[in-house]
Amino acid sequence: MRLVYTLAVVLWTSLGLHAQTPQPAKANYQLASRFSPKKLEKLIFTTSLDPHWLKKTDRFWYMYETPNGKNWYIVDPAAKSKQAIFNTDKLAADITLVVRDPFDAQHLPIENLKFTEDEKNVQFEVKSTIDQVKKDRTDKKAADSLEKKTFYFQYNLATRQLTELKDYNKPKRKPNWASISPDQKFVVFAKEHNLYWMDRANYEKALKNEKDSTIVEHKFTTDGVENYSYGDSQGETNVEREKNKKNRKPAFIMWSPDSKYFIMTRTDARKVKDLWVLHHTAAGRPALETYKYHMPGEKEAPIRELLLFNFAEKTSKKISTAAFKDQEISVWPAPAKQSSRDDEFRANLWHGTNNKVYFTRTSRDLKKIDVLSLDVPSGTVKPLIDERFNTYVEVSRVGLVNGGNELIHWSERDGWGHFYLYDGNGKLKNQITSGPFHCEEIIGIDDNARVLYFTANGREAKEDPYYLHLYRINFDGSGLKLLNSGNFDHQVSMNDSRKFFVNTSSRVNTAPVSALYNSNGKKVMDLEKTDLSRLMAAGYKFPEPFTVKADDGVTDLYGVMYKPFDFDSTKKYPIIEYIYPGPQTEAVNKAFGRSMDRMDRLAQMGFIVITVGNRGGHPARSKWYHTYGYGNLRDYGLADKKAAVEQLADRYDFIDINRVGITGHSGGGFMSTAAMLVYPDFFKVAVSGAGNHENNIYNRWWSEKHHGVKEVISAKGDTTFQYAIDKNPELAKNLKGHLLLTHGDVDNNVHPAHTIRMADALIKANKRFDLVIMPGQRHGYGDMTEYSFWMTADYFSKHLLGDFSQPVDIMEMNREAEQNNKRPQTNRTAQPEDEE
Repeated sequence: MRLVYTLAVVLWTSLGLHAQTPQPAKANYQLASRFSPKKLEKLIFTTSLDPHWLKKTDRFWYMYETPNGKNWYIVDPAAKSKQAIFNTDKLAADITLVVRDPFDAQHLPIENLKFTEDEKNVQFEVKSTIDQVKKDRTDKKAADSLEKKTFYFQYNLATRQLTELKDYNKPKRKPNWASISPDQKFVVFAKEHNLYWMDRANYEKALKNEKDSTIVEHKFTTDGVENYSYGDSQGETNVEREKNKKNRKPAFIMWSPDSKYFIMTRTDARKVKDLWVLHHTAAGRPALETYKYHMPGEKEAPIRELLLFNFAEKTSKKISTAAFKDQEISVWPAPAKQSSRDDEFRANLWHGTNNKVYFTRTSRDLKKIDVLSLDVPSGTVKPLIDERFNTYVEVSRVGLVNGGNELIHWSERDGWGHFYLYDGNGKLKNQITSGPFHCEEIIGIDDNARVLYFTANGREAKEDPYYLHLYRINFDGSGLKLLNSGNFDHQVSMNDSRKFFVNTSSRVNTAPVSALYNSNGKKVMDLEKTDLSRLMAAGYKFPEPFTVKADDGVTDLYGVMYKPFDFDSTKKYPIIEYIYPGPQTEAVNKAFGRSMDRMDRLAQMGFIVITVGNRGGHPARSKWYHTYGYGNLRDYGLADKKAAVEQLADRYDFIDINRVGITGHSGGGFMSTAAMLVYPDFFKVAVSGAGNHENNIYNRWWSEKHHGVKEVISAKGDTTFQYAIDKNPELAKNLKGHLLLTHGDVDNNVHPAHTIRMADALIKANKRFDLVIMPGQRHGYGDMTEYSFWMTADYFSKHLLGDFSQPVDIMEMNREAEQNNKRPQTNRTAQPEDEE
């Protein structure tokens, strides 16, 4: 009897405990699938007004899409007018009569719209359903010998009359190998490692058929060899390289405005060590891809040479630039004109004049940068400005005043990014901007009025310091004026006359608004507001910006919180940090955008997802903030990521501090794994994509710059470089939680060896973990991005929610695919964030 009673008590107790144990939450796959990239194409339309400024006046045109279709507008700032270019109902009818395919106002497939030279007409093209033989096909048996017939039209703005251009010959797209002189008379390219040139007539032949045997091309150089070449292609397998070795290839040159000279940086990489990736999914045998890759601390550095070519005389000279061992040479391209963006041809010009070029010389440790000018006729180099710092130095393209009589130089020498005015010989005249804020970019220079237009952030009180604004200031530092006020992030496009600019403003929790302003900051007219009605009807809710302190308790950090759209404040939610450590960006959105995979959509599974900055993460603050991680590249941001979650959990009861996940790609891949190993009792689950887990085998330029490399000069004067860094595999024994590692098998940016070595260390430490190789994928995962998202969602659902109910099929992807054996078509592609 006693035994029966005891058993009853034990059974009752166990049942009671079982009843009190919360059941695993079900991940909300259905809600997350409603916001896939394909669905967002039909929910989000134009989010940023993109003006096409014209040449003859201050007018501009733009296309704007809403749930009602596309419309095209012409804006005249002087008249304060905005007009639709077309009556879209009439235009659709007129096009239908010609093409004989049905169109209506909401479905006008207009492509390649541009203004004619007199700016009185617009031209565009419409693709029909009619199959026709390609005009310039070379292989008549090729499977792609047919194409859809394209109709070309011209539309008169005054009469509103549409005319078909029946005999229109569309200019051929410039091949990537062609560098065309500004006067459009000659083309320079590389072939078999040397420079060649051809005249316009032969270039026209090449546009029709690159294999035309009558094409006359002339050899410019004769000393080019493999890995000490004048131009080449990248990303080819060894088999492809051998097959294409006689093809024309790009030569990265920059022309003088008068077409008489061009300049290039030639690299001797013969001693740089090889690296390889293997294309496992190549047709037939797996294919090897060999490329040069310089790793931190390696002595076999590429050697840069600056070469100036006299095109008329067909001569060249090597410019003497030597100052530092393993130095880098970088020639600035000329800033592009806003009114040239629709030109059929745009020359690649050097920054300077016909007789002068501006460029930089950088030491390997990046603590020394010189701004220099090259006198073209004499070939003499003149040092103008030198920057020296105990961490790495950064500069931006100098602004030229009156062709270089004065220079506007950007520097962080006082701890903040500011502009300085120099005379043409490199003598400092005065500091233009000053104070505890960050200047970002030169937008325009008014030589006559001596006014600088520039973007900056962190100056306006009570705003997120990352919000970008446009300012004007006199060269002498007086008259600083904010031109686009408002507690938003601002994107600007100023015309070439510097009289007007288009401003688009938004935050992550507001719809973008675009307006036209004059150069004094006075609003001329409102233009557009993004229509998010369909997105909101689908259940979307804006995320919430927040501020916390860094681990030091002093530094402010700025982040964004993403909640499930069916959020219930009475529930406890796991929290996931989507991260990127910097130092070039923190991956914290400031404006509304269409890319939602890594934050908004992941949250719909049933998580709180946050992004937040960290000391050392971003260049848009003080130099101290930006270089905080110098010398500690593995661990510098982790304490701040942990502190942010702790503060938010204290602030909000709905955050479960005991269920913390972390994920990221590239630098975020290495950081998320590091978080699991440095704070193994805090971070419980991580998905780490394409992580650079051993920065000693990442590329020299990123690793040595942001972590530091030691320059050692011996008593004999010999210079060597020493590099040492903490690596993730060294902490493999610390893993306690669940870790998923992923990597593309042909990633030639962050080599797959990073993740393989991490896996090797975990195996040797007897740790359970998960590893997925993405076949045929480079650094960004390409067409497997969507698969990567659901794999990430699955992993967090299993290990943070306890939901292991996933079937073999990813139904959320299968439902999106049409099962008709046809290639999917899309009008717009939502791109994942590009990290590095």
